[in-house]
Amino acid sequence: MYISNKFKYFLIKILSKFIKSIQYSIGMSHIANMRFKYKKIKNINDLDFKIFSQNGEDGIIDYLLYSLKIQKPKFIEIGVGDYSECNTRFIFERTSPKGLIIDCLKNLEKKVKKNLKLWKGELTIVEKFINSKNIIETLNTNNFYNKIDLFSLDIDGIDYWVLEKLPKNFSKICVIEYNPTFGGKKKITVPNINNFDRSKYHYSNLCFGMSLIALTELMKKKKFYFVGTNILRNNAFFISDEYPKNKFFPKLKIQNIEKNAYSNISESRNKKKELNYLKGASKLDEISNCEVIDLSKNKNKKVKLKSIFDKFK
Repeated sequence: MYISNKFKYFLIKILSKFIKSIQYSIGMSHIANMRFKYKKIKNINDLDFKIFSQNGEDGIIDYLLYSLKIQKPKFIEIGVGDYSECNTRFIFERTSPKGLIIDCLKNLEKKVKKNLKLWKGELTIVEKFINSKNIIETLNTNNFYNKIDLFSLDIDGIDYWVLEKLPKNFSKICVIEYNPTFGGKKKITVPNINNFDRSKYHYSNLCFGMSLIALTELMKKKKFYFVGTNILRNNAFFISDEYPKNKFFPKLKIQNIEKNAYSNISESRNKKKELNYLKGASKLDEISNCEVIDLSKNKNKKVKLKSIFDKFK
């Protein structure tokens, strides 16, 4: 049977809306059931649940917002793609909030509009390549410098240097991506390079961002405390110390930083840009000649990654 392209497009559009509606409904049902258990939660990974986030961040974020009694969060998310999979999509759909999303994806606003009903809230969409030089100006220009409830950062690059420019207690809750390939003992970040591109910096896509311990130490200086990571172990969650753990999360056990730094994610690529699924220590071996910053020594000096780890000496 012949089916016209126009009909195919219409059918796909209807199915897409139906699937998104189901996603949202299932998500709402799960969150509603979980909220009865929030006061007894001891392990943050018990909350891991994906609705519109890339992994299980949606469930954890709802727990943190609910525990701090934030009903309509003002949020910032940097690194959202087309907004089909990200950390604030479910929040926007559910609470009609005020938010700022930023990405360097071309025609960002047009692509976001295909995945979202913008009338549901106040969403500012900024198409921009964020770096350490323009982050403060960008937030000020869009009136998102103060009174932030949720901040999410995932730019697969110079995340450390962008965070470093932000003031203390810049948000109540933070979700920050880290690089599990760097392990759990060394304070490492990629250099502060303009227009950093993860794929161009090393073909494997494995040399980007910062280690979890580098992230937690920086956030401690910014007056945040670490509460844990998602199950996949690539996103870390932090709370402003203005909301002390013993008051807002009395039963929650803080995860061990070193143990939760490692991940089984196998997203490496070969020189042909094909997935080659490197595992374990082979991931670190692959990027051993990459230049990084050893934050425990000189943060202005680039060194080969292999010079930091004993296994290469």
